[in-house]
Amino acid sequence: MLGLTTAVFFIAYGAGLGLVARGLWRASTWSRGPAVFAQLIQLLVAYSFWGGSTKAVAVALALAAAGVLIGLFQKASTLALADDPTKDRPVL
Repeated sequence: MLGLTTAVFFIAYGAGLGLVARGLWRASTWSRGPAVFAQLIQLLVAYSFWGGSTKAVAVALALAAAGVLIGLFQKASTLALADDPTKDRPVL
């Protein structure tokens, strides 16, 4: 039973990440927060793999998460994903 619930959790997590990726592709403002949160979780997972024979996995996970975070905090990304309340306001 534990294996089944774990599998369902990770399938739901993967589907959620897919929706976040789609939101980032469309430059939706809501998608930046969940993307940053997912990368912070990935950094914690990388830390948990540190040591022993899994050090290479930890480095790969940490580099991938850091790369995504750097991309999310670039000026162009910040401007594209900014919540601009004047965007929908009609010009008078």
